[in-house]
This record gives sequence, C-alpha cells and structure tokens, in this order.
Amino acid sequence: MSFAGLNLNTALLNALDEMGYSRPTVIQEKVFSPVMSGRDILATAQPGTGKTLAYLLPMLRQLTFSKQKDPRLLVLVPTRELVLQVEEEANKLTRYMNVRIGAVYGGTNMNTQKQRVMEGLDLLVATPGRLLDLYLNGALRLKSVQKLVLDEVDEMLGLGFQKQLTDILEILPEKRQTLLFSATTNEDVEEISAVFFRNPVRLDATSEGTPIEKVKFRAYCLPNFLTSVGLLSLLIKENQDMNRVLVFCNSRKLADRLWEHIAEKLPGICGLMHANKSQNFRIQSLQNFESGKTRVLIATDLIARGIDVQNISHVVHFDLPDDPAQFLHRSGRTGRADASGEVIVFHSEEEKELLDNISRTLRIELPEQPLPGNLMMIQKLMPDEQEPDSRLGASLKSNLLPETPTGGFHEKHEKNKKVNQGGSYRRKLAEKYKKPISRGAKRKGGK
Repeated sequence: MSFAGLNLNTALLNALDEMGYSRPTVIQEKVFSPVMSGRDILATAQPGTGKTLAYLLPMLRQLTFSKQKDPRLLVLVPTRELVLQVEEEANKLTRYMNVRIGAVYGGTNMNTQKQRVMEGLDLLVATPGRLLDLYLNGALRLKSVQKLVLDEVDEMLGLGFQKQLTDILEILPEKRQTLLFSATTNEDVEEISAVFFRNPVRLDATSEGTPIEKVKFRAYCLPNFLTSVGLLSLLIKENQDMNRVLVFCNSRKLADRLWEHIAEKLPGICGLMHANKSQNFRIQSLQNFESGKTRVLIATDLIARGIDVQNISHVVHFDLPDDPAQFLHRSGRTGRADASGEVIVFHSEEEKELLDNISRTLRIELPEQPLPGNLMMIQKLMPDEQEPDSRLGASLKSNLLPETPTGGFHEKHEKNKKVNQGGSYRRKLAEKYKKPISRGAKRKGGK
C-alpha cells in the first residue's frame, strides 16, 4: 500500500514525498484506520518501525483549523531529545498546513516556553514533568485536548514518571482519544491501560519488519578498557563505512572516560551525550552527529530513546546491558526503515554468559570475531579494574556509576564508628561508682 491509499490529504502527501517516504510501514498501516475511527490504541512496536509517523499522520489528517489557544493534540515522551525529534517530524509533515506546533521540556528556561504556550498551540509535544509545571503555573490549560499520545511508555515508566503520568491522565478530559506506543508491555503499562483507556484496540508490530532482522552482528572479547579503546579507534580509523557510529555505555563516568580517550586518538570526530551534560551541549552534539560533522557519538541508555538519526551505519555496545530488551533498543538505532546496519559488541571473558543469554532471548547470532593482528594489547588496567569483584570486577564497567543513581551499603570511616559515651565527667563518675550518678528522689512532703 502507498500513502495515497491511506486517504491522506494533498498537503500531507506532498510533505511525505519531500521527506522521501512512499510506503507506510507495518505499524503505520495498522494504526491509521483505528485512529481515524476514534478508538483508543495500545500499540507495541520496536524502535525504527515508524511509530512517530504512525500517530502523527492520522491526527494531523483529522485536525481542523481553529484560532483557539489551548492545544487539541498532546504528545508525551520521556526525554528532551525525543521531544525535539517529534517536533521536527511534525514540522516537516505540516509544511503545507497551518498548524501551530510547540515543544516543552525540562532543563531550559520555563518562561520562554510559558510564553510560547500562551500564544496558542494546536499540537504540543512535552515531557511529563515540564507539562505539569506549566499546568500548575497556570500557563497551560488542558481542557481542550482531544487526542493524547503516550510514546515510549515503557521507558517513561522506567524513568520514574508513573506519578506524573497518572496525574496528567486524571487532569485531561475524560472524552478524549488515547494512543499508547511502547516497545515492550509490562504490568505497569497494563495497569495504566486498564484504568484510563476505553476498550482499546491492541496492535502488535513487533514480529513484522523489526529492524533487528536487517542487522549484522559481531562480537569481540577484550581484556580491559584500554585495549577496548584501542580496538574501537582502530575500527573507526580503518573502516570508512563506519561513517555514523553510535557507541553505548552503561554509565556517565565510562562515557566521559571513553570520549576523552577517543578524542585524544582521533581528534574532532567524536561527540558525547548523557544526562550530566547541559541541554545546549547535548543538542549541539546531536546536531553535529546528524549533519556528519562528527562520525561518532558516545551516549548512555538514558539518551538512547531520544536519538532518531537516520542512516546510522553502526551501533557499538562498548559494554553490555544486563537487560536483553535494552540491548534490542540500542541495536534498533541502526537498520531503520529500509536501511541495513551493523552492531558490534564488546565484552569481557566474564560477560560471556550474559552474551549467551542475550543471544538466546532475542534469538540472534552473536558470532565471536578474532582480534585484529595490528591491535596493540595493553596490559595496563584502570584503577577500577584492578580489584576483581564478580562479573563487573574484570569487565569494562567495573565499579562505574550507573546512569540512574541507586542506593548501596558503604562502610563507615573509622572516625564515624565511635559511639557517643557522654561527656568525660560522666564517664569518670561511672568508672568510680560503677553506675551513673543521678539526682536522688525527692523527700516526701517536699522537704
């Protein structure tokens, strides 16, 4: 089926043609008719299958001109980067339409976004936290929302937005159409759908046209961090087809360290994105990567869902995630639409069991490759690699801080182990009389 078969208007068809799209993906074709009929949707689809256009096209097709200021279409996503991606796609689709589009997200000046919202919007793309801030501030009214999209819901819940999401769903008008898109389905997603959805249509496109089917995999077993840095640098330097490489790390600390080493070995080709970087720094890094100014972008999983760059040639797992689903999300950044891609996996000897589990769970082959003959094997270990401790002890990410802080036990310093025994005078009396000295009982009669 072509897009013309979806009963799109001329304005949308012309925009799609300029964007280079001729045929809808599986999820886009499945979603269109139920959305047009007004049904609530629970859709499951992997990254790279075209979820953004799947909900934008039918919503924009039904949108009519209005001068009212309150938004009628609301899209909620988990990260700032994804907000900007959805806003960009919506702007491209409405090139020949009169639609007011705005985006709000945390980490930037709220007054500027407040002014934009108060000027009037038809479509608003937002993160849950900033949306609630603007609503509670009185700058945003949600009583006119007709269609709500919850995109990447599993990631939204995983980042701790469940309370904000529930608050927003309770604030919005009951008579609305709700569209939920998720890569995975779990109990939290089902709980939200049971409470806030009206007889939803369930659509599953996870088994059809998934990007992982068009991806080639290879794995390398490496002894330590510095040798891994050497291999990554060597592969990038010797393979010109690695022209847009997305490298994933499990922690901000490791991402910083890797970026410093790659920047030293191959100056000017590498960018960095993670939650500790400022919004402007992250946006600039992503723009440089999209434009081809940099060939490599090092990122953490927290940012992964917001990256929708076309034609990523390679994804590198610099270290392995524990969750096969997260491995799938990372790998899905390449091989999108009709393009092919390649995924390279770095792992330690201790992580072979984890690698096998990912292979079994996702039913994919992760063939082990011999290390290049011209790779320099470095014996030096980083400080946090020198203390063996379970799987992480000798792996690349030993003792590194996770992207999302977690609690843990820390042994007290010796000076903090002292027990308060009272003042020195009390201790002397206790030692002399073998019991604490206290005031005697009052005599009867008060005498």
